[in-house]
Amino acid sequence: MFNVDVCIIGAGPAGMAAAIDCAKAGASVVLLDEQARPGGQIYRAIKADGHPLGDVFGPDYLRGASLVETLGSAKIQHVTEATIWRVDPDKTVYWSRRGKAEQLKARRIILATGALERSFPFPGWTLPGVMTAGASQILLKTAGIAPKQAVMVGTGPLLYLLAVQLINAGAKPAAIIDTQSPKQYLHASRFAINALKGHKYLTKGLKLLGQIRKAGVAHYTQATDICAHGNGDGQGSSADKVEQLSFRSGGKTITLPAATVLSHIGVIPNVQLSRAMGLEHDWDHVQRCWRPQLDAHNNTSLDGVAIAGDSGGIGGALVAEYQGQLVAAEALYALGYLDEAHWQQQTQALTQSIKQEIAIRPFLDTLYVPPQQALTPSDNTIVCRCEEVTAGEIRHHAREKCNGINQIKTYTRCGMGPCQGRYCGPTVAEIIADETRTDIAKVGYYRIRHPIKPLKLGELASLTPVSESFIQRYRANQGGSSPAKTTQAATQATDQAETQSSIHTTNQNKESKHDSHQKAVHQPANE
Repeated sequence: MFNVDVCIIGAGPAGMAAAIDCAKAGASVVLLDEQARPGGQIYRAIKADGHPLGDVFGPDYLRGASLVETLGSAKIQHVTEATIWRVDPDKTVYWSRRGKAEQLKARRIILATGALERSFPFPGWTLPGVMTAGASQILLKTAGIAPKQAVMVGTGPLLYLLAVQLINAGAKPAAIIDTQSPKQYLHASRFAINALKGHKYLTKGLKLLGQIRKAGVAHYTQATDICAHGNGDGQGSSADKVEQLSFRSGGKTITLPAATVLSHIGVIPNVQLSRAMGLEHDWDHVQRCWRPQLDAHNNTSLDGVAIAGDSGGIGGALVAEYQGQLVAAEALYALGYLDEAHWQQQTQALTQSIKQEIAIRPFLDTLYVPPQQALTPSDNTIVCRCEEVTAGEIRHHAREKCNGINQIKTYTRCGMGPCQGRYCGPTVAEIIADETRTDIAKVGYYRIRHPIKPLKLGELASLTPVSESFIQRYRANQGGSSPAKTTQAATQATDQAETQSSIHTTNQNKESKHDSHQKAVHQPANE
């Protein structure tokens, strides 16, 4: 255990910006991140090969290079490959790294955990060869792997951005299957005037569409009834692999060959940690997701904890950077590193910049709403990939007056698999709300508990004060202590560590109102 002024979780644009500003002011800073290199999803692997790949990913990607360089030169304790599994209300942070668990106590905590790609469940989406657009982009950035003749399906800016990036990488997509409908343009037109404040994003979007047309990529619009077909028995056997994608467009059914299908229908805030911490959340009816309650300076309902970037609401990389600077100023002012005059000056300027950047969001969020097929998939569509639970099973229990999403989780195990509900949760809530004709805000969300990532008992035992004191005694006496005494001390330390682990687990169980779910939180998580 050690103390620090500011602990920042997540090294994307928000986390990096916050860490840099806090360190410059003289605060002690620890930056924790799961990745081996800083950058988050948007700037992932920007310096992996020693130079940024702007020719493929575009000028927006290059912006992250200066952030990464500044971060490297600042006095920041950047802990990479750190899996955060618990944050307590007293601002104690727990994480594991390379088989050993560690902890710190912070005066201020900044969550910058970013976004998750929204799942698009359609028949056949679990077949090998079907993946999200974000997963394909990660492969492109980290390994230089691009799918050949991919069929892209869904809607949203990332779908078009990735299409252009694949074109730049020499892997032109075979087709784009767009689920957008004309009525979405009509609904979004209400925000058109305000969207002009973000004209640079409108220009960028039109440029992307122009590049796609120029490359000769087939573009189908108003697509419905999306379905992927495999080469096996069609039931997801190990022999299956996606071969075709069928859909309806222009009043007819179209089937295209597809060795790879990339789907995307937007991103949502990653609220797994903020929910486990017990922070207050609100339902966003426009972005159709849960987001933490934040005040004007991005402070949460828990004193001393702030959120920056897409984990507090989708705004994009530049907004995330500004918000990182905003919460940094708030932390520095609270800790006495920044006087009130400079705090007011910085927060006012940053708030104005953020307001300018998010002016286009209502237009984009209304224009690119998820298709109805994704929100209420057909009965035979698998919703929870981990436990292979279908939409029909969810509807059945909803009709049987199941008492909320967490009871359905108990009956079906939906949300108890490796992803711990990160990807199926939003869809399950949508299905329940639709089937019961209930406001989705009242349906709620899965009850998230610590640890939010898999944790080994050996890692947990390494946290105990007994183990720390044993190591100190061993180092102090290693020149004169006998092997027998050392072995005896080690045995006693191990026994007491196991006792502490048992007490810790028992207390965790007592805190839970639903002990039957306990085994789920220890299952491995894949993101």
